[in-house]
Amino acid sequence: MSIHGLRKLWPALSAHVVLSRAQKVALGLSASIVVAALVWAPIAALQVIIGCIILVYGGAIAFRIALVWAAGRQEHRVWVSDEEARAVPDDELPVYTVLVPAYREPEVIHLLMEHLAGLEYPVAKLDVKLLLEAADETTIAAARAQLPPDSHVQVVIVPESQPQTKPKACNYGLQLARGGLVTIFDAEDRPEPLQLRRAAVALARLGPAYTCLQAELGYFNPNQNRITRWFTLEYACWFRSLLPGLVALRMPIPLGGTSNHFRAEALRTLGAWDPFNVTEDADLGMRLARLGHQVGVLHTVTLEEANSDFINWVKQRSRWYKGYLMTWLVHMRSPRETWRQLGWRGLLCLNVFVGGTPLTAMLNPVFWAMTILWMVARPAIIQQLFVAPVYYLGLLCMVLGNITVIYLNVLVARQMNRPNLLWSALISPAYWVMMSIAAAKAGLQLLLRPSYWEKTTHGLHLSRTPADGE
Repeated sequence: MSIHGLRKLWPALSAHVVLSRAQKVALGLSASIVVAALVWAPIAALQVIIGCIILVYGGAIAFRIALVWAAGRQEHRVWVSDEEARAVPDDELPVYTVLVPAYREPEVIHLLMEHLAGLEYPVAKLDVKLLLEAADETTIAAARAQLPPDSHVQVVIVPESQPQTKPKACNYGLQLARGGLVTIFDAEDRPEPLQLRRAAVALARLGPAYTCLQAELGYFNPNQNRITRWFTLEYACWFRSLLPGLVALRMPIPLGGTSNHFRAEALRTLGAWDPFNVTEDADLGMRLARLGHQVGVLHTVTLEEANSDFINWVKQRSRWYKGYLMTWLVHMRSPRETWRQLGWRGLLCLNVFVGGTPLTAMLNPVFWAMTILWMVARPAIIQQLFVAPVYYLGLLCMVLGNITVIYLNVLVARQMNRPNLLWSALISPAYWVMMSIAAAKAGLQLLLRPSYWEKTTHGLHLSRTPADGE
């Protein structure tokens, strides 16, 4: 069930095959039409293609502005005060399963134990499962060395099988879960101590219509280098503005990879996570919406480790982008059915937010190159390709897009009271170059190794000295 559960339950929603037969036919037909148009009337065809792409850019910018505006009212987060969270007697709290998938991470196991011990939840009601791959002997040994015989943390060995992915491990752990509620933490996570209590109280208050609550994710090492500063700003925009904005506009939420709190039984009926999708969280968020489940954003924070190494960052981001593309393709197999289940708002979110994010990152270098070429040599072909309306719209997108990104990053730096992030916010368009590199890699891997899970190395912050600060 950990591998083929979703495939058997909802075969049309599984990424075990990335492109359906109908999608392959449609893609081949579209490519043939484009090639024929480029041969028959190349300039006119390129004008139309560029015009369509710039319209997509404009729509994506407007969409994000709308999300930030909608989130600004702060009324679409779920709030549970400290007093309310602690008011529930221990014996009335539900059993809570915490799944912690880890792979080749022996160096952070001791920190994981400390952070789990900091959870303000009765130990008798905690069902913590540390999910380790059978071949990962080093991490297994480190975990067993850290755990006392009477520990409430159970080491679960995930049998070796393909695909070897985080969602497969989580599915395996879910089969053994005792809790009525379940959440996921990564091995390096530092969840806020009251998070489980807040989630339990919130889900009880909201009722069975709500299947999942997504906590806010942030980083504990924002000052490590420029990459971690940009990453911190990006995450703050994502979880403080964009996701609450999606909730406010009644759109599906692409979940984060950790600190999402589920009703266990509802999760099982959904088919749990797709082991073939490398961004299983975003896919599950779309599936929740399609099958009529509501998702909220919970006001509580889990701190993670921001990726500080360029190569490591590209590995992680390319995996995310690849998974977003997979999710988009899976849920666009039957556009009419998706429209029926999600409505126009959900379909807009799927195309602009999920599919559009990696696709625009792929296309950015093409337009950057044309802009530089025009500024340096002013070739006539560029002027031919950009007819006046398209040129002015493209110019507006370039100016407004950069201003919007910079403004949002400055805004979240102010909201977080982190003036040291201001310079990083002002030069944040340079971060897009990294995103484009990752998007290009994601596209290539989608073709060659769609379900390959490229491992992200954690614990890079451990080599820093205290003077580096957090």
